[in-house]
Amino acid sequence: MKENYKLGLVFLLLFSFILPIGLVPLFNLDEGAFSEATREMLLNGDFITTYLNGELRFDKPILIYWLQAFSVSIFGLNEFALRLPSALAGVLWAYSIWWFSRRYFDEKVSFLATFFMVTSLQIGIIVKAAIADSLLNMSIAFAMFNVWLYLDKREPKNLYLAFVFIAIGTLTKGPVAIMIPLVVTFIYLAIKKNLKLFFKMIFNPIGISLFFIIALPWYILEYLDQGMKFIDGFIFKHNLERFDTSLEHHKGSFFYFIPVLILGFLPFTLLLGNLLKNIKEILKNDMFLFLFIWFAFVFLFFSFSGTKLPHYVIYGYTPLFILMAYYFKGIDFKLLSFTLFFLVVLFFVPDLTSFVKIKNQYAKEIIENLKFYFNLDYKISVAIIFSIILAVLFVNISQIKKVIIVGVSFIFLVNFIVLPTYAKLVELPIKEAAFIAKQHNFKVVMYKLNTPSFMVYSQSLVEKRKPKEGDILITKKKGLKNLDYSIIYHKNGIYLVKVEK
Repeated sequence: MKENYKLGLVFLLLFSFILPIGLVPLFNLDEGAFSEATREMLLNGDFITTYLNGELRFDKPILIYWLQAFSVSIFGLNEFALRLPSALAGVLWAYSIWWFSRRYFDEKVSFLATFFMVTSLQIGIIVKAAIADSLLNMSIAFAMFNVWLYLDKREPKNLYLAFVFIAIGTLTKGPVAIMIPLVVTFIYLAIKKNLKLFFKMIFNPIGISLFFIIALPWYILEYLDQGMKFIDGFIFKHNLERFDTSLEHHKGSFFYFIPVLILGFLPFTLLLGNLLKNIKEILKNDMFLFLFIWFAFVFLFFSFSGTKLPHYVIYGYTPLFILMAYYFKGIDFKLLSFTLFFLVVLFFVPDLTSFVKIKNQYAKEIIENLKFYFNLDYKISVAIIFSIILAVLFVNISQIKKVIIVGVSFIFLVNFIVLPTYAKLVELPIKEAAFIAKQHNFKVVMYKLNTPSFMVYSQSLVEKRKPKEGDILITKKKGLKNLDYSIIYHKNGIYLVKVEK
C-alpha cells in the first residue's frame, strides 16, 4: 500500500505539473515579462542584470532567470522550457510536504496533504507559470519545515538547511523569503517564552555564513553593476513600496484574500472548515501552532499590504494542506457542494456573460467570442466532470479513492479543458500576431497594450509610443482611434496593422 501511495503521487505530479506545461501560450503580463527578460538575458549574454524590452528590470532577483535560461538553452525557446523550472520546483515543493508529513504522521495523512496541494486550483496554476513563485514557495516550505525540525529535534543540520533554503528564496524573490521564517519563528518562540533560542538560531555563525555564500554574491555584483538604480528599483520600489502603496494598481480591501482562499483551495475548499472547528486543539499542539502561525502571519501581513496579488497568500498555504489532511474525515455532499456549484458556474460562463454590460471595447470583443471557444464540446466536458464528482457521493468505495477521483477529475478539467480554452481566446492571438511579425521581419510598435509575450514569440523588441504613418502596430481597438490603417491580423480584440496615415 505504501508503494501505491508513492507511485500514485509520482504519476499525479507528472500528470498535473509536468505534462500540461507546454500546452498553452504564455500568459500576460507576468509570464510574458519573465520569459522575455530571460530571452534578452540569453541574447545579451548578461547574466547579472535583467532587462525587459531593453530597459532595466528590477522586479525580482536572478535565480529564476538563470534556471529558465538554462532550460531554454537545452530545450529551445518555448513554453515547455520556460515553465519547466517552475514545474520542477513545484514537484520539490510537493515532495517537501510529503517528506515532512511522513516524519510525523502515517502514510495516509502524508499522501492526503500532498494530494490536496497538487490538486488545488491555485497551486496547479502557479506551479506551471514561468514566474518566480513556485521556486519561492518551494524554498519557504523547506526552510520552514527545517526550522520546525530544529525546534523539535535540535539537530544543527536542520538549522543549516533552513538557512540554505532561505538564501535560495532570497535569491529568488528577495526579503520575503527571510521575513516569513524569521517572523513566524519569533512569534512562536515568544508564545513559548523562549526568545533566547530565537536569537541563538538567527545568529548562528555557520547558518549566516551559508546564507551569505549563496545569496550575497549576486546582490553585490548587481550593486556594482547598477549602483543606486538597483537599490531604488529593487529594494525601495519592488519591496518596500509594495507594502506601503498599491503598486501597478494591484490593490484591494483587507478582505481581498478571503475569496482567493475560497477559490484557491478548490476542489477541497470546505475542508478548511474542519480547521475552524478544531482551532482550539490546533493551538494547543506545538507543531500545529507553528503551522497555524505560519499561515496566519502570511494572511494578515499581505491583507494589510498596499499591493495585493492573488499569489501572495500562497506563501501560507503549505501548512494548511497538512492540517487539512490530519483533520480529514471523509467525502460528503456538504464538502463537495461548493465544488459542484463552481462547475455549474463554469458550465454557464459563456451564457452569463451575455448579460454583462461592458464599455471596454477589448473586453466586449472577448465576450462576443466566448461562445465560439467555450462551446458545446467544452460544456460536455464540464458536464462529464460534474457527473463524475457527483457520482462519487453514491459509490461504495474507500474515502481515499473518492478523494482521488474528485481531485484528478478536477485538475483534468482545469489543465486540459478550461485553461487551454481560455488561452486560445486571450493569449493565442498575441502569439499568432508575433509569429507573423517574425516571419515578415516587422519592426513593431506596441501602443495601448502591454503583452511582453509578443516579444518572446517575435524574438524582437518593440517601441512603445504613439503610432505614425508607416508603422506596423500591435494594439487593441482603442489604439486605432483616429488612425487610417490596413489590417494584417485581427483576432479576439488584438490588431496587427499597418498605419497608413
